[in-house]
Amino acid sequence: MQFSQEKNALIARLGGETLRVEGWGPDALRVRAAMYDNRSRSDWALTETPAEAACEIRIGEEDFWNGDGSISKVPCAEIRNGRLRATVNFMGVLSFYRDEELVLREYYRSYGGTLSEGSRCLKIVNREWKGCIGGSEYQLTVRFDANEGEKLYGMGQYQQPYLDLKGNTLELAQRNSQISVPFLVSSLGYGLLWNNPAVGRVHFSKNLTEWVASSTLQMDYWIVAGENPKEILCKYTAVSGRAPMFPENLMGLWQCKLRYRTQEEVLSVARQYQREGIRIDQIVIDFFHWTVQGDWKFDKTYWPDPKAMVDELHSMGIRVIVSVWPSVDRRSENFGPMMERGLLIRTERGAAQTYDYQGDCVEIDPFNPETRKYIWEVCRRNYRDLGIDGFWLDNSEPDYGVYDFDHYRYCAGPAMSCSNMYPQMFSRAFFEPMREEGGESPVNLLRCGWAGSQKYGNVIWSGDVPSTFQALREQLQAGLNMGLAGIPWWTTDIGGFMTDDVADPKFQELLIRWYQFAVYSAVLRMHGDRGPYNIPPLDERDWGGGYLHTGQPNELWSYGPENYRIMKKYYDVRIALHDYIAGLYREAHENGSPLIRTMFYEFPEDPKCWELQDQYMFGERYLVAPVLHLGERERDVYLPAGAWKNVNSGAVEQGGRTIRVEAPLDEMPVFERI
Repeated sequence: MQFSQEKNALIARLGGETLRVEGWGPDALRVRAAMYDNRSRSDWALTETPAEAACEIRIGEEDFWNGDGSISKVPCAEIRNGRLRATVNFMGVLSFYRDEELVLREYYRSYGGTLSEGSRCLKIVNREWKGCIGGSEYQLTVRFDANEGEKLYGMGQYQQPYLDLKGNTLELAQRNSQISVPFLVSSLGYGLLWNNPAVGRVHFSKNLTEWVASSTLQMDYWIVAGENPKEILCKYTAVSGRAPMFPENLMGLWQCKLRYRTQEEVLSVARQYQREGIRIDQIVIDFFHWTVQGDWKFDKTYWPDPKAMVDELHSMGIRVIVSVWPSVDRRSENFGPMMERGLLIRTERGAAQTYDYQGDCVEIDPFNPETRKYIWEVCRRNYRDLGIDGFWLDNSEPDYGVYDFDHYRYCAGPAMSCSNMYPQMFSRAFFEPMREEGGESPVNLLRCGWAGSQKYGNVIWSGDVPSTFQALREQLQAGLNMGLAGIPWWTTDIGGFMTDDVADPKFQELLIRWYQFAVYSAVLRMHGDRGPYNIPPLDERDWGGGYLHTGQPNELWSYGPENYRIMKKYYDVRIALHDYIAGLYREAHENGSPLIRTMFYEFPEDPKCWELQDQYMFGERYLVAPVLHLGERERDVYLPAGAWKNVNSGAVEQGGRTIRVEAPLDEMPVFERI
């Protein structure tokens, strides 16, 4: 092992690998490695210039016990940046110390190294590079020792019932309702960003942690020490970017359904809300308002004067957002020009097709700046110039017909090497030109994101999830972990997306419980595909805005007077919280804090709070205990130390204990910290 120093960086070379460890913001280190120094020049998620770090670097020697009992001197090195110190031994094994306590060490079970560092005959190394046959990339595996009792959080959104990810295997890939955002927060007081957009996986096993990138040129991760999760997230978002300021006139109700088929349907819903005395901040026009996928324009048959529609909605104080998919049907007027100019995803084998829902489609390649420019020009002309306020960038993973990532290629390289960044690049096609227009920061709705997506005005929702209480419980875990991964603007389809029968009392109970939860989340948004599907299409064509089915009505009054009363009651709660919610959005902008927070985010010194996953904090003031089971009319709530006011009854409870709380259908347990 050869060590050297380059300004603020420690360099180590061994066996063709070059390792670079350098200060990257306060109490943080960026660790990169590549074979033959063939490294990527991209900073990926680390887009912000880090605060200058004055690192202490020491290169020296340490004792090594030989097999015969004698001692030799071998090279070693260390780098310190504030509270974080890393050591590198003569075999290139990294160990990280927070305030001199070991918190993370690479897993090494091969020849060499002292016995305490895991010398074995297993031939398992800490960083394993396997060449991808026929290409210049490698499959990279990076291993760390597991820490007994450690809890791990963040990593984005996975449809599972676990908040603590220790013991989980996670695919590092984007799918409908799965969002890979590879930043984790450890209960040991550090955070780690796997700064690599390659498709892969991570195993947080009991015996080791193993990160795998299926196709890459470079290992790149960033590690930071912090006093608590709030400080860790603040430091992480300082180097990956923070959410812009959220417009105050979007903090109320967003109205949506699958799908408003005509401009008259949209206007009739908006007018009815106005008659009911309920303000909606934004109405969403879902898919197949267009002719075919990739035309990105209103079907004039059913939207004869969208400009007049938008003007009337604006006069009511309602913003308008339209659905834009990245798929381009072969029948689209844009397919030929985009294919000829190389603006669509390439397939490695066989026919050019990446998506087959309602058409024979190829999706756009947003890694190509020419693609981003093309799609924006079309959408500017066909939507923005009509007054459309924002864009619902659906299917933004993208949603492949088959998730065979090795079959697809972007201009940036094989999909296996960078596909996890696709939703972020798609969002930038709209955010960046909208921001250049000046005025308020753009807000667009997406179904996916990656590390750093928070800085591109993304409201991310949890995808097409089923309408079940199990799904509701999983969305709570997903939202809390998304927040800890740096994504504060997160929401769900209220009631879930897929419903068979809107008249089913069990579904209506789920809808109410989900709505109550959504009131105490970042964005309150009505949406869903509501069965039964007994509404005939508007025409018999196999294309255009009239042929596809629509779901049942999904407005607040659509579920009968008693459910309407409850939803109106909680709508009033949301409106009354406006100034408080504005403060939470300001916090997200200033320090990266999410709006919905794990209990330990606000109470890191309380061990009980690290165990809870069925209640959360909405900011620092409100403890929210959503009702997560059918027929549940009371539930246990843990109150941390201090005084807490039940917002439903007004009773004041002393914390440091678990209490039983009533939860009739028209009440969700919420406590205010006083």
